[in-house]
Amino acid sequence: MSNILEQARKISIPARQEQEEIGALAEKLLALVKKEATNHPEVISVELGGSFAKGTWLKGKLDLDIFVKIKKDTNEKRFEEIGNKIGKKSMEKFHPYVRYSEHPYVEAVVEGTKVNVVPCYDVEKGQWKSAADRSSFHTRFILEQLDEQKKNEVRLLKKFLRGINIYGAEIAREGFGGYVSEVLIYHYGSFIKVLEAAANFAQGQVIGSPTKKFETALVLIDPVDSNRNLGTAISAQNCGKFILAARAYLKKPSMIFFNGKKPIVDTKNLQNILVVKFDYKSRSPDIIWGQVKRGATALSGQLELGGFQVLRKSATTDETSEAAMLFLLHSTTIEKALVKNGPDVFRKAESENFILRNSKNKLTWVDDDGRILSLQQREFHEAKKFLQSLLKKNLSKAGIPSGIIPDMKRSFRVLGGNQVTSKSIKKALAELTSTNELIFGSSK
Repeated sequence: MSNILEQARKISIPARQEQEEIGALAEKLLALVKKEATNHPEVISVELGGSFAKGTWLKGKLDLDIFVKIKKDTNEKRFEEIGNKIGKKSMEKFHPYVRYSEHPYVEAVVEGTKVNVVPCYDVEKGQWKSAADRSSFHTRFILEQLDEQKKNEVRLLKKFLRGINIYGAEIAREGFGGYVSEVLIYHYGSFIKVLEAAANFAQGQVIGSPTKKFETALVLIDPVDSNRNLGTAISAQNCGKFILAARAYLKKPSMIFFNGKKPIVDTKNLQNILVVKFDYKSRSPDIIWGQVKRGATALSGQLELGGFQVLRKSATTDETSEAAMLFLLHSTTIEKALVKNGPDVFRKAESENFILRNSKNKLTWVDDDGRILSLQQREFHEAKKFLQSLLKKNLSKAGIPSGIIPDMKRSFRVLGGNQVTSKSIKKALAELTSTNELIFGSSK
């Protein structure tokens, strides 16, 4: 195992040259933001945050976060305006664009590095006015609690999480973010100890000291805010993948857990795949991901109500103009006839009502238990036609989020798995139709 970990460190820890280059870039960009901030008297300070400031970024993988701390009595409209102006003006040479979290922030790509200029309030600990207000406290906490050795253990953990494709707290991933990785190392001390703990997690595992009860698969309390559960951002599915991957690695260590393995479409399952694809007008990736995921959940429920068993569902977007909801069904066709269960014959009013409503069915009878049953023709026995009809008639009734209804009205298509040509949808198809060999052990 020690040999594997040594190899993993070489691909996780940035070399001195990279550290120096990133350091120089960070100082240059920080100076640009500070210069622009001087035009706004509401700004208290500008500082670096995130994995760079904490010294936990992965080799070749870095987002630079620059926080603009604004007076706490600034109203929300002015707060957003200041953040927007400083971000856009300071990054104007690098084609900046606005992204959205709780509040909008400005992002740009500089020399291949993603840079986020994020406004936050200058508050005392615990007096949060926005989610970003905790960031400087997070940075301070990690710098105080983790030495260089433990920071490198964080890097190992991040690389492992990337390798098994569950790294990132954003809506698109719903996985383990950078700060979660740091907090896990803070609690357990090393990468291996984190895996040993994860391999034995109980349902609703609690890490830290919560001040109230949380209902998530993993409860991980923010050390700088005991009311905040970092596990809220982690899906139960990704929590399960982490537990299984930890067990698999401890049983048989391999570099494949750090390097990752691309899933390959299992063509045997393509025949049972349906894809609802549509084009959308440009918006924040966080917003479109949330909308498409909610849409997939809604349509999965509708398919189940229509008699089609949904084994797995997924959502994807290229974050530019195309989005899709994907469904792996037990079968895309079901029986043409459906048995409806009615009341027992002793319930007079209910019996008469059931008989009246089902008088035109193929067959009605009393079973051995004295219940009335009726055999009726299904309106749809093919899932593709069911979805096409549902989406043409009433998108809002189907549970589709209102934000993407106009987009879907313009362009939705229902495709079979083998009809997909889009790169982003093919990637989602590969994950949906294949067994994860890393966590289920078939890569032996």
